[in-house]
Amino acid sequence: MKEKVMDAMQKFSKAMFVPVLILPIAGILIAVGNVFTNVRLLEQFPFLDNPITIGFGSILSASLLPILTNLGIIFCVGIALGLANKKKAEAGFTALLGYFVFLNAMNKFMELRGMLVPADALQGSGQAIVLGIQVLDMGVFLGIILGIVVALIHNRFIDTTFNNAFQVYGGARFVFIVLIPVVVLLAIVSTFIWPVIQTGIDGLGGIIQQTGNFGIFLYGMLERLLIPTGLHHLIYTPFLYTSLGGVAEVGGQVFEGARNIYFAEIADPAVRVLSQSVIWDARGISKMFGLIGACLAMYQTAKPENKVKVKAILIPAVVTSFIAGVTEPIEFSFMFVAPVLFVIHSALSGLSMVALNLFGSRAIGPNGFIDFLLYNLPLGIEKTRWPVYLIVGVVFFFLYYFLFRFLITKLNLKTVGREEDGTETKLYSKKEYKEKQLAGAGVGIMASDQAATNPTSETSISAIITKALGGDDNIKTIDNCYTRLRLKLKDPELVDEALLKDETQAKGVIKNGENVHVVYGLTVPKVREELENYLGREGEIE
Repeated sequence: MKEKVMDAMQKFSKAMFVPVLILPIAGILIAVGNVFTNVRLLEQFPFLDNPITIGFGSILSASLLPILTNLGIIFCVGIALGLANKKKAEAGFTALLGYFVFLNAMNKFMELRGMLVPADALQGSGQAIVLGIQVLDMGVFLGIILGIVVALIHNRFIDTTFNNAFQVYGGARFVFIVLIPVVVLLAIVSTFIWPVIQTGIDGLGGIIQQTGNFGIFLYGMLERLLIPTGLHHLIYTPFLYTSLGGVAEVGGQVFEGARNIYFAEIADPAVRVLSQSVIWDARGISKMFGLIGACLAMYQTAKPENKVKVKAILIPAVVTSFIAGVTEPIEFSFMFVAPVLFVIHSALSGLSMVALNLFGSRAIGPNGFIDFLLYNLPLGIEKTRWPVYLIVGVVFFFLYYFLFRFLITKLNLKTVGREEDGTETKLYSKKEYKEKQLAGAGVGIMASDQAATNPTSETSISAIITKALGGDDNIKTIDNCYTRLRLKLKDPELVDEALLKDETQAKGVIKNGENVHVVYGLTVPKVREELENYLGREGEIE
């Protein structure tokens, strides 16, 4: 039972990536649009003060802002697509149709019961206009619920076929036929139960607000602690896109969720300072500063004969963490050999968010330095107070450094370069790192020249991965998230972790029942693609 629950949660967490990874792109482009319409920037750079650039900036911001007010449909389609076992395009299209059916069914039922409030009294009524239809304001939760419902029905009935004249109603059409009464019934039931659920959500949000910095600490700590399970997305997503992360009126519209609020505030020149809710998306201190201090501590405490090798191992991991905010290569270097350091790291991550809140930072910093620059510099110091973020970051660099160095030496922890008996804990070997540099692959993985030119070769990376996973027959499904190859295996005990780490430069292997995650970093989409080509598969099919 426990394994089934974890399996379902991990699959849902993976599906959340479909919409969640797209939305920051909209935010960054809104910030770019703000560059061309920011009054203070126009004063300092007069050449930008012309109808063409101002018009371009206004159009860019205005065209992307509606994405934030229609997250329900985005999550509905994205989650249905992500959870579908096969024929994902059909699942996404069916989800779109189901969303329209739900809205109109709820609106009509509320009209028949006399529940609809006047259009000029919507604010604070618990109702909203969604795609031109007045319904209960379920926000992003509507998309999540419908996406799950559509995926369940899709997976159950997509293979249904009929004979003779009814054969046209099989497959995706039959899924939609089954979906219609389910969605209509769900819309009716939701009119009764959603107000109760919303009251509970509002109450939870109130508790979080009342706990103040302690709530922020728990949020930041749990977001890191759940990294090994792959479920950390379930911690931050509700705060970024639902009322748990705050509710604010910006430019005459009400926005819920930290990210939705600050995206809207970025586009509104009347907002002088971003709201406090931005703290829920200020998770990057440990990525940009803290783990760099940890790496310096691991390097300096390594055995003298291993320091050259350790430097080659840690440098690409540090660059990846600082620039892109991908921390798993570093975290996996001490997560399993010294779990106490991972707990300390999680606690410090939570404390860093508390510090940012105490000192009044309003900077946007969910990932690495690139995101930090793109979001904050165009907005200016007054609107984001970004220097506070950098000062706190430097302080936590030293906190990580001194605390990690003390614990490593005091407890004799076997971090990178301190192994005994010939056992090696590594991210990359020095030779492999140099080969990748020469090949221009950065921190990605590379095989031999023969394997690179012939991905179906028996000596290719894909062949080695397949062997390490127990062979083709042992692999049930293949998928990936931002940094991990996510697999479901018939027998996880057949996994050869040493082979994955030594021959394919995997940074870590996580087992949870049939679910096995192999961490590769930003190159994982290419790893998955080549593995699927090698095995002759087209994605996740069960």
